Amino acid sequence: MDWSVPKFPLDTLSDRGLDWLTDHGAWLTRAVSRTVSDWIDVLTTALVAVPPWLFIALAAFGTYKIGGRRVGLLTLFGLLFLWDLRLWQATVETLVLVILSTVTALVIGIPVGIWFALSQRAWRTFSPILDMMQTLPSFVYLIPALPFFGLGAVSACFATIVFSVPPVIRLTALGIRNVPSELVEASDAFGGSTTQKLFKVQLPLALPTIMAGVNQTMMLALSMVVIAAMIGAGGLGRAVWQSIQRLEAGAGFEAGIGIVILAVILDRSTQALAARARPHGTA
Repeated sequence: MDWSVPKFPLDTLSDRGLDWLTDHGAWLTRAVSRTVSDWIDVLTTALVAVPPWLFIALAAFGTYKIGGRRVGLLTLFGLLFLWDLRLWQATVETLVLVILSTVTALVIGIPVGIWFALSQRAWRTFSPILDMMQTLPSFVYLIPALPFFGLGAVSACFATIVFSVPPVIRLTALGIRNVPSELVEASDAFGGSTTQKLFKVQLPLALPTIMAGVNQTMMLALSMVVIAAMIGAGGLGRAVWQSIQRLEAGAGFEAGIGIVILAVILDRSTQALAARARPHGTA
């Protein structure tokens, strides 16, 4: 007797679903691809046109104002080191990909997180999806990007956004849901509307947690640059990927150090912003 169980055709169903979306959404993906590609080109061209010494000075001054002398000096010497390594163009390309992906993820993630915080049904329904997104291997996010946008920076940007958006959704929702109930009840007692309660009580108190989500989103976007290089992203990730293909360990190490320097600068800067957002009297 044959006890074999028929294979569930998950691969066939996935292919058909992607084919259907590609066929019926091609007009939309082409429009999005053109727009995002233009944004990437304009931002990269504009930043590369700025003299590196001026860009570094402005970045060091900005991070000094945000995080103090240590963060400012870290930015100054870190970026000067990358310039000296002849990695300035790749550094700018990486910054554009990370900033564009992070900003888009925040524009999507924060409103969705607020919705999840205010709707118990939405939180229960979509929380398992967030769990799944945060446990999927990052390579999997490259698969749906290719049929829609093809090889290139747009696919890399799309995959990076999807990969990095769950933390900001989850931490925004948790930050609002963890606001002390006494404060929410006090707002209700004074006749505050739902909008007033959200913007004057819940969001200000949840801001440190939301900033932690912003930090995590940015770090995940940066961690994706090497993987995204496999589908055409430029920058330091491409330098690492090319060095792997050519067995050039030294060049790969230089580009890897560049990614670490960018990660430390962005992490310390967003941590400083989170500390500023923390209400006085809290740790």
